[in-house]
Amino acid sequence: MTASLVPPPEDPSHADPAPGPDFITPAGDLFVRAHMGIPRLSADTWTLTVEGLVERPLRLDLPAVLAHPAGQLTAVHECFGSPLRPDVPTRAVANVEWTGFPLAALLDRAAPLPTARHVVLEGADTGSFADEDGVSYVKDLPLTVARRDVFLAHHLNGEPLPARHGHPLRAVVPRMFGTNSVKWLTRIVLTDERPEHMFTTRFYNRVLPGHDTPQPVREVDVNSRLTSPERDAELPYGTITVRGRAWSTTEVVRVDLSVDGGPWEPARLNTLGADPAWQGFSLRHWFTPGPHTVRSRATDAAGRVQPPPGSRNSVHEVAFTVT
Repeated sequence: MTASLVPPPEDPSHADPAPGPDFITPAGDLFVRAHMGIPRLSADTWTLTVEGLVERPLRLDLPAVLAHPAGQLTAVHECFGSPLRPDVPTRAVANVEWTGFPLAALLDRAAPLPTARHVVLEGADTGSFADEDGVSYVKDLPLTVARRDVFLAHHLNGEPLPARHGHPLRAVVPRMFGTNSVKWLTRIVLTDERPEHMFTTRFYNRVLPGHDTPQPVREVDVNSRLTSPERDAELPYGTITVRGRAWSTTEVVRVDLSVDGGPWEPARLNTLGADPAWQGFSLRHWFTPGPHTVRSRATDAAGRVQPPPGSRNSVHEVAFTVT
């Protein structure tokens, strides 16, 4: 069956669609990832250290961390996928409101030495992974990037972090894949070189377009996900509003939809606000009875476009039936 585009009855201006009730992902729906299991940390004994190439090493307990002036950050949080299957897409993604403060506040107190070039984030999760024992979860970022972007979160959607999401403190790196947002944070180490580690130089690396050598998995790709209709849904015939979310390292400036392999049609798209959140889009179509498929394709301000099927961030497709 085919579907034809019909003008929506409402004003077809470029005003933003409403954010919708699913703009913030409930904590219970947020995906859980833990390579070596979920550590259970006591808020009474937990500490965070800032050490390495700094003038003033720090050791902070939880009350000292919570004493920092808190702010909110709403950001897309996307899983890159299993490091053992790096080419398999997941589209595990959420939009979360974090409460905490910038890592820069601690770096300013610790005063990095001139030789410091990298920030190493280490979590309390340790164990066995990929046939290796005694592994801890470690990620690194350039000092300039960490100072600018890393947010230390102690609340998720207004509630204290649950154990499965990093209690009592985790790093959040907006616009980067979740692998960089270290949970159960216990150590921040400043170094002059990148650390050789399973999760820094062995896993979570890929060859990006325009590069010949593997690069660390950091910035998210331009992407979109259809949220309504749901896959395999059965809907009554007539005008149906197709909805979804799009995100990237920068603003998504266009989302196009294709129905049943037809031409791409521009959707109405929310503009990006001050936070690095995802952007809603919607398009109304008249659907006749029968099976249908819809695809979404996002384009960002850097000119990146979601690729055809076969790539990690390929155009998203949903199949459903109209009765």
